Formats: sequence, structure tokens, C-alpha cells
Amino acid sequence: MSGIRVLAGTRKGAFILTSDEKRKNWKVDGPHFAGWEIYHMKGSPVDSNRIYASQTSAWFGQIIQRSDDGGKTWNTPGTSEEDLRGSDGMPKGGASNDFRYDGIPGTHQWYDGTQHPWEFKRVWHLEPAFDSPDHVYAGVEDAALFESKDGGKTWNELSGLRQHDTGPRWQPGAGGMCLHTILINPKNQKQIFVAISAAGAFRTDDGGKTWKPINKGLVSNFMPDPKAEVGHCVHRIAFHPSKPTTLFMQKHWDVMRSDDSGDSWKEVSDNLPTDFGFPIDVHAHQPETIYVVPIKSDSEHYPLDGKLQVWRSRTGGNKWEVLTNGLPQKDCYVNVLRDAMSVDSCDSCGIYFGTTGGQIYCSADSGDSWNAIVRDLPAVLSVEVQTLK
Repeated sequence: MSGIRVLAGTRKGAFILTSDEKRKNWKVDGPHFAGWEIYHMKGSPVDSNRIYASQTSAWFGQIIQRSDDGGKTWNTPGTSEEDLRGSDGMPKGGASNDFRYDGIPGTHQWYDGTQHPWEFKRVWHLEPAFDSPDHVYAGVEDAALFESKDGGKTWNELSGLRQHDTGPRWQPGAGGMCLHTILINPKNQKQIFVAISAAGAFRTDDGGKTWKPINKGLVSNFMPDPKAEVGHCVHRIAFHPSKPTTLFMQKHWDVMRSDDSGDSWKEVSDNLPTDFGFPIDVHAHQPETIYVVPIKSDSEHYPLDGKLQVWRSRTGGNKWEVLTNGLPQKDCYVNVLRDAMSVDSCDSCGIYFGTTGGQIYCSADSGDSWNAIVRDLPAVLSVEVQTLK
């Protein structure tokens, strides 16, 4: 199959949208896991049939779902009869260093060898690795990073991050203390970038053993020390896979750029009407072309003057232009969340974003014009795109 697959996580289920490379006619499949919050879905970069999904319920906790056939069917890794029993046929117990289903299937707990396992609220982001479809990372709330190398059956915490000596100074943002962004350098998979609200951005160069805060140049006036090493509310970071030393950031006020893998940052908000927003993404073929969706303020999470606008910079943030063709320019008060923007890798790069009003917009011409490919979904939490060959 060739074409596009859009993975949309919403407040009340997962939806999969498919089209050919013309991106004019779309088929909508769903809802999968109807009634459940699907915080994030993402496909493997090495196997287009493998998709991971974060399924959450206030009643039943957190479940990781996996599809091995492009979203047609799903299973919960680690809960089959084979997975739940050892080689001797006896039920497995909660092991140390294991992130597993305990009691009610789906409630995740982290066993650290004590009788009082640490529980976390949800998985915010899933990031499949480049070496194997079974290798995947999970960012959770309260902020921690986990890794699975067996397709989600078992998980280990990369505890060097949560145990970093700056950890006591991390604090929750308005949405919780969440690890919401994971970027893997495709040229060096031991280098991983994460972002935490509200702590900032961090980088490991050794596969997660040790971590370094990378927040020099960030200024957050709500903090007692606006230039502190940690405590910044970073909303999203992004890079182009061919240029992973150049990072772009949308933070709690300010759009930022780094040209040294995060060691230092400079503001590139320039002529944006407001520099508050949540998502930021990079054109698939132009590493200096970036996209943001400005909203009014940190207390008013909707577009300025009720006009939904995407802003594009073709110069890495030095100059911005507004993109409105096909977007509502009157009485529009939706928001676009941090994981709700993505791009495809077609020859004419497609840009996608979902809104809290349930619309998913697509631009098949790099942002010049937009079309709502689906309307009236539940509030969209995440959008990821797979380009199928």
C-alpha cells in the first residue's frame, strides 16, 4: 500500500485516517477503544504495520496497546497467557525493575524492589526507535522515561533522568509534571532529547544513563530566577532528522532555536503576533522551515481574535508568515495541543494538525492552503502521520 495514514488520539478513542498521496479523499476508521482517552499513537519508523497507542482511563489506569497490522487489530502486550506465565507455567509476579500490569489489567506500576511500587498517572508520549519495531520509549507523568525492547511486554526505567540532582526542583505545569516529548537522533541513537513540563529540556549522549539539562538561554519570568538551570515550562521541541544538532522549541512564551544540540538557545519569535502556543514542527524536506500555531495567552487557550492561524518561517525563525487559506477566520476558539501537529514525507510535504474542537486539518502544499479532512471528532490530543510506500 502507498499513501498516508494519520493516527489521531482523542478524548474518546483513536481514529485512523487514510488517503493516497493526493490527500484529497480520506477514509476514517474508528473509534478504536471508544470512550477511552488516547493520549498518543505513533508508528514504528522501521515497520509501517507496527503502531503503539497510549490508552488511559481514570477508572482503570494506563494501558499500552499495540497493533501489528497497521491498526486493523490491537493487543495489550504483556497480558496474553504466554506473557503472564513463566517457562514453568506458573503465574509471574511483580518483578523489580519492571513496568507491568498489576491487578486490574492496565494499571501501570513501577516496581523498584520495595513493597510500595511507584504509580504514575499516564503515558503522554510513545517514541518508537529506529533499530527495531520492538524498541520503544515512553514518557510518563509524573515525569520519567521508560524503555521497552520487546514490543511493550516489559519496561525498564531509564532512572538516571528521574534521579538527576535537579529533580527536586522540577514542578508540574498546568497539565501536570509530564514528560511529553522524546526525540531520538537517527544518526546516533544513544543521543536522546526529552522535554518536561515544568522542568525544561534534557539530553543524554549515552543512551539514558546520564542526563544534562539543556536550558541555557531560556528565560521564564514566572520563576524566582528567570534564567535558572531547570524549572522552565517547555511545551514542545522538534528537529529535522537530517540536522539533529538544530533544535526548535515552543515554550511557555517564546519560540526558541538551538544550533548546538541544546547547549544554548536564542529566541526566534520575531514578528509572531503572540509567541505563546503548544506545537512546533519542521518541514520534511526543508530543515529551516518550521510551523507553529500561536494562541492568545497562557490563560486564554484560543486563537487571537477567533482566527485560526498557522505561522511558517522559511528561515529557521528569523521571519514568519501567516497561513490562513482554508482555516476559519471568525468565531474560532479551539486549541491545538503539543502533540497534535505532524508532517508527511510526500514530495509536496503535507502538514497536519488537530484541534480541541475535533477537526483535523491537512495542507498538501506545505501550508499554503488547508482543508479539514475530518470534523466533529472528540477533542484531538495527538496527531502523527505515516507515509506508506
